[in-house]
Amino acid sequence: MARRLLRGPRPESVPSLVGTACALIGLVDIAAGVFPRFRHSRMHSFAEVLPGALGPFAAALSLSAGVLLLLLAHGLKRRKRRAWRAAVFLLPAGTVAQFAYRHSVIGALLSLGLLALLVRHRGEFAALPDPRSRWRALANFVLMGAGSIGLGLVIVSAHPHRTIGNPSLSERLEHVLYGLFGFDGPIDYKGIVSGTVGYSLGSLGLLTALTTIYLAFRPEHPVARLTEDDERRLRALLDRHGGRDSLGHFALRRDKGVVFSPSGKAAVCYRVVSGVMLASGDPIGDVEAWPGAIERFMDEAKAHSWTPAVMGCSETGGEVWTRETGLDALELGDEAVVDVPDFSLRGRAMRNVRQMVTRIERAGYETRVRRVRDLSEGELARIRDAADDWRGTDTERGFSMALGRIGDPADGDSVIATAHKPDEAEPGPPGPPGPYGDLKAVLHFVPWGTDGMSLDLMRRDRSADPGMNELLIVAALHAAPALGVVRVSLNFAMFRSALARGERLGAGPVLRGWRGVLVFLSRWFQIESLYRFNAKFQPRWEPRYVVFRSTGDLPRIGFAAMQAEGFVTLSLPRPLRRLGRPGRHDRTDGHAARTTAPTDPGVRTA
Repeated sequence: MARRLLRGPRPESVPSLVGTACALIGLVDIAAGVFPRFRHSRMHSFAEVLPGALGPFAAALSLSAGVLLLLLAHGLKRRKRRAWRAAVFLLPAGTVAQFAYRHSVIGALLSLGLLALLVRHRGEFAALPDPRSRWRALANFVLMGAGSIGLGLVIVSAHPHRTIGNPSLSERLEHVLYGLFGFDGPIDYKGIVSGTVGYSLGSLGLLTALTTIYLAFRPEHPVARLTEDDERRLRALLDRHGGRDSLGHFALRRDKGVVFSPSGKAAVCYRVVSGVMLASGDPIGDVEAWPGAIERFMDEAKAHSWTPAVMGCSETGGEVWTRETGLDALELGDEAVVDVPDFSLRGRAMRNVRQMVTRIERAGYETRVRRVRDLSEGELARIRDAADDWRGTDTERGFSMALGRIGDPADGDSVIATAHKPDEAEPGPPGPPGPYGDLKAVLHFVPWGTDGMSLDLMRRDRSADPGMNELLIVAALHAAPALGVVRVSLNFAMFRSALARGERLGAGPVLRGWRGVLVFLSRWFQIESLYRFNAKFQPRWEPRYVVFRSTGDLPRIGFAAMQAEGFVTLSLPRPLRRLGRPGRHDRTDGHAARTTAPTDPGVRTA
């Protein structure tokens, strides 16, 4: 079921209107600078009040102004202070250009009017910068360069009746590349068109160079990370209140930021992805202090104009979030929780798991379940190497239900379950030992209070027999009483209730259709297979929710969540990523995650 707080539509804000106006004017400016017929069509009277004149300089100026306004529009919508400053600088410059080239009093007054509007509402534009690094300069150079080449081809081809000869596509591309660097290309035009095209291409090249240089040399604004003091305070809160939420220990990922309540008795951990301030699970600490931490979280989101969102909070957490902030909540899926005293392999419902485990044990596999503090450093290093090598994807997945490290001395209470197959158990003559000896599969659990544990990741050797995950989960459940564990959190199954209801007898066409969509998406996201895998162990299902500001934010939040979980990767090419990458086992950035399905030796995911 979905919990929603219904509210009336909010009025359009000044920043949103200004940003939209900038984008529209920017598009018209670009069209006026590129297409000569557009400047002399019925839209000419509208284009007259925009920056730029009708000659070569005017086309270049109009094109430059349009590109800059498009670049600024999104920042103005997000109330960014730097975008406001750039717009305040650009508008007077455009006013002077209009008066100098076109003597347009109306255009100058409109520019000054928009400038006055920005100055009057300057308090609306106070958002701080987003996290960034100088790699943004390289991304800008690639994207702006590609955009300039594409737009340049349009500019070169927009004057067919003034072009001398019939240049080929390669000649047009060559002319664009020369023009971006300020040189004449192989194409000739009649009249002043040659100057118009040359100035326009030169302005695009100059804009690409200037924006790249600016991004390369501006001060960095690093992503928030847990400091040692933050981690110490969070561990103290978990010692007192960690048993309330199975996801609490994942707040200790070191690639997250944190805000504490004024009393210091509660905290919210988050990561900023594509302008979304993404929290995961419930706040940490005393429930009575949650509102203070949530208020700090919302203040931080407002200060940076980030979109606030929470992934995977419990029903109690969702109620507090919606009550304190006015946000909405929708059920996202269910977490599988096994109560150890009630678990047994007996009975018809457990027949498949029982038969699989028996078959694997007869094949000679052995299991060991131990606390991290009981393993030697050499064995931990071997397990880390194996887990990294057995990862099923190039990018490690996980965020809300992943710790991002194995064997850290500070995580001594974590539990590692391993599967082994001695060489003598292999059929045929003994072969050379593998790089990880007899180790065949690994499960890692993090503490859930003092009497529980939560599954972090599952990895297995691809050459091992199927069923390694089932074997180790059963071994961990059987070893749990000796470890003082009475409850174990397994994987999170997205849209579990929809899948379950859609396959029941008598399900309506809407439920069956929705289930069909989820089954189709399972080809890439393993939605159905993960639900089926969890259901094997007869767990109880605990609903988890996504908290969001408005329905229109859901696509953006979903995309940011997929980036955070590692399903979508927007990064530099692999050779460039390696240049600034930490050491193989220095995993303080945290990307190892909770595994997906039994068919994938990868990672656990939400």
